[in-house]
Amino acid sequence: MCSFPPPTTPGRRSGRRAASRSTTCCTSIAGRRRARESYSNHFAAALEGVDLDNPGTALDRSGHPNPVPRIVGPIRRPRPVEVDDLRFLRAHTARPVKMTVPGPFTMSQQAQNDHYPDAEAAAMDYAAAVNAEIRDLFAAGADIVQIDEPYMQARPEAARAYGLAALNAALDGVDGTTAVHICFGYAAIIHDRPEAYSFLPELAGCPVRQVSIETAQSGLDLGVLSDLKDKTVILGVIDLSTPDVEPVEVVAGRVRRAFDRVPPERIVIATDCGMKYLPRRSAEGKMRAMSGAARLLRAELGG
Repeated sequence: MCSFPPPTTPGRRSGRRAASRSTTCCTSIAGRRRARESYSNHFAAALEGVDLDNPGTALDRSGHPNPVPRIVGPIRRPRPVEVDDLRFLRAHTARPVKMTVPGPFTMSQQAQNDHYPDAEAAAMDYAAAVNAEIRDLFAAGADIVQIDEPYMQARPEAARAYGLAALNAALDGVDGTTAVHICFGYAAIIHDRPEAYSFLPELAGCPVRQVSIETAQSGLDLGVLSDLKDKTVILGVIDLSTPDVEPVEVVAGRVRRAFDRVPPERIVIATDCGMKYLPRRSAEGKMRAMSGAARLLRAELGG
């Protein structure tokens, strides 16, 4: 398991640098996700009911077996996991703060279930833990909380069977701006980029306010955006399959092609996914290109 370093380690120093670079690169939202090694392990490993010393095995989205937490008892969140990280980030940026938590369905797919009668039951207890975490994050001052659910795209049948219900349970009674991120996986690991999502229109009725998708690497058919009705779309427009930094105009063009499907006021631009596999200089350059595209488009739209 690769967990986020505790406050006494260099992880906090790298987190401070990440927050500073977020401001330097002119991104409008600072996010904790830039300072960690895994989008899911930090939270999943902090829960009760899992054995990390004697791990199990589960297939990742590419079909390879991986060591994973083994569920040996009821999944419970004994204490807030990311609130201290939120406070740390707040202390180092004046930007709106976005926190991310792994989704209940994805965590259920990244564990070996030796306790619950089925994966659905495990996912629902993961959902209760995520729900409690989201409530605490908003109470501590988060502006946006995003749930990362990449396995909904990888395993759409199970996502329809019980994953969406688990996501809805994780959002039950939550006040505040919430998002869900669904992608095709890290480009450094998953090389096949389909041109359509196998699970996306189903999110139209979900209580989440924003839906985060990738479009740059896949050349996604944006017709699917029409199915998201009144959702704000976090539009991934930065290709993470290459370290080459895109010109500002290329990034702007990727955004413009969504305007026929979603009005500009309901579009937030972002990278396709996490940048953990990119060299730092490349990641910073891509963030600057994204910010430059945002400025260009605002000028074109008169905003």
